[in-house]
Amino acid sequence: QVQLVESGGGLVQPGGSLRLSCAASGSIFSINTMGWHRQAPGQQRELVATITSGGSTNYADSVKGRFTISRDNAKNTVYLQMNSLKPEDTAVYYCTGDITDYGMGFEYDYWGQGTQVTVSS
Repeated sequence: QVQLVESGGGLVQPGGSLRLSCAASGSIFSINTMGWHRQAPGQQRELVATITSGGSTNYADSVKGRFTISRDNAKNTVYLQMNSLKPEDTAVYYCTGDITDYGMGFEYDYWGQGTQVTVSS
């Protein structure tokens, strides 16, 4: 079994920063792309950023220049550094990982339970 556990969410004022972390654990054989999605109240879930195992990144236009995704392959962990936060960044942030575990033997898209980020004065 594989689990993704996020941490680092919270309440921050506009213009502030937060750093989210997500650690994958379990019977992991390999991890391909990892990423972050978010869902605001009443809205559809949207992609925020992704990073491949080789370090190639992709960002939503709404966060380019403000958010940075990174990963530590040795720790099976992905991070999201969020700067210059805006009220419209308020959402539940979900970590994702394309992971092959020893039990299943094929790659599967795992999701974390989500962490709340609230940007408000």
